[in-house]
Amino acid sequence: MALQPSNRCAGERDAGVFPKSVRLRKRFEFLRLSNSPHKFATRGFLVVWLENGGSQARLGITVSKKVGCSVIRNRVKRYVRESFRQMRLPLPCVDINVVGRRDAAAMDFSTVQRELEKAFRHIGTSPCSSALRSS
Repeated sequence: MALQPSNRCAGERDAGVFPKSVRLRKRFEFLRLSNSPHKFATRGFLVVWLENGGSQARLGITVSKKVGCSVIRNRVKRYVRESFRQMRLPLPCVDINVVGRRDAAAMDFSTVQRELEKAFRHIGTSPCSSALRSS
């Protein structure tokens, strides 16, 4: 069976993939985010973001050995990547670092997705408006 040519434009963003262009890969990118004032904590994650001036949202994931063995850490990272992949198109152009916490080790995919959706809703809002919303 021959491959059919794609009808998509070359510049169209595809939610079904996770290319290198949407990942934070360099140490200085993570260090730049560590000083960011934009943070939101959920039950199993800390989400830190900063505007990147690019054309799309980019993701970095940090899960330390305190969370669990490598099998657990890799599962948490897979869940975070898949959640981001499904929710990245409506996000503004920001760099996001999702820091996994111990509670994340016991979560299933739907719980991780729900917690990250909560955090991603706060991206792009000012700290003052989120304080008004929570009260």
